[in-house]
Amino acid sequence: MSQGISLKGKVAVVTGASSGLGERFAEILSAAGATVALAARRTERLTELAGRITAAGGRAMTVKLDVNDHANIQAAFDQVADALGGVDILINNSGVSKQGKITDVTPEDYDFVMDTNTKGAFFVAQAAARDMIARKKAGRIINIASVAGLRVLGQLSVYCMSKAAVVHMTKAMALEWARYGINVNAVCPGYIETEINREYWGTPGGQKLVEMLPRKRVGSAQDLDGLLLLLASDEARFINGAVIAADDGLSVT
Repeated sequence: MSQGISLKGKVAVVTGASSGLGERFAEILSAAGATVALAARRTERLTELAGRITAAGGRAMTVKLDVNDHANIQAAFDQVADALGGVDILINNSGVSKQGKITDVTPEDYDFVMDTNTKGAFFVAQAAARDMIARKKAGRIINIASVAGLRVLGQLSVYCMSKAAVVHMTKAMALEWARYGINVNAVCPGYIETEINREYWGTPGGQKLVEMLPRKRVGSAQDLDGLLLLLASDEARFINGAVIAADDGLSVT
């Protein structure tokens, strides 16, 4: 992809960077010039990614981050501040899912999804904003929600609830932090092929789902590149509190 947006001089924290969309987000931000702090629980995967980014001429550091551990969240941002001077861009990407009928959901299932997708995302954004406010630096927070936050998907009730909460959380944060020059927006991806779900799309169930999509196709992580770069950049200075679907039209069907 041709880079029309420069993030040179910016520090970006990407949570959930050890795989899937987070991995791609880190790579595209680095390619645009940002120094990237890669955050996740699986640090061995982060080390591999940091090596690839460095080999391509970028700058990256790894940070162990469990978004379900509140003390660890603050420690991770302190580590980034000590090493890189603070955060300018947050890609708030960590997320999990649990499929099943509502009548089968257990309290453990509920907490597993809500603690990561909603509570974890909230306190990660809080830590980033506190850093930006303390340094009196304008910043960008991009919450990765989902088309599931805009419409109901079958047997994903708690996941849909968690992402709907992220959508509303984004608007509340955008309103409260606008005075500090912090723009908070949400991206709502549709069905995107990643290493985690790649095999599923070739199964009968996966093929049936594809046939139900507006253009009978799933997206790739690269399909989010342009939107992510725009929202992370200075060019997005007038975009705040936006909730943007990148779902090939699924949310309007």
